[in-house]
Amino acid sequence: IRLKFLNDTEEVAMARPEDTVGVLKSKYFPGQESQMKLIYRGQLLQDQARTLRSLRITDNCVIHCHRSQGATTAAPALPDPVPAVPTAPGLPLGGGTLMVPTVMVVLALGWYFRVNYRQLFTAPATVSLIGVTVLVTFLAFGVY
Repeated sequence: IRLKFLNDTEEVAMARPEDTVGVLKSKYFPGQESQMKLIYRGQLLQDQARTLRSLRITDNCVIHCHRSQGATTAAPALPDPVPAVPTAPGLPLGGGTLMVPTVMVVLALGWYFRVNYRQLFTAPATVSLIGVTVLVTFLAFGVY
């Protein structure tokens, strides 16, 4: 089995199919078993009692190794070395991510129409536009 680390170094591990994940950790990372995270095909190998055969880990397979700093947790925040769904790096798109730019565009359109079509805007409508603009500005600066 090839153990691949985050710095792209590899180490060859000699293991039998009936060895467990816990045995593999204790054999190649003595004293650091609780800090080491083993990842195979994008899945975190959490069950220490599972055998390599049951995980379908065969000759010359690659297991990615990551050393965490603290104690182990139930849901560690590890990047997947092989993401299941390809995403754009550094661009998490969710509903909240696009909310502020969308509101800013709507406000810009409101001000555009207020300046170019002022006959359509009454005094209360203009005051409301000013109030919403001030509120959104404070919220945007508060969030970022």
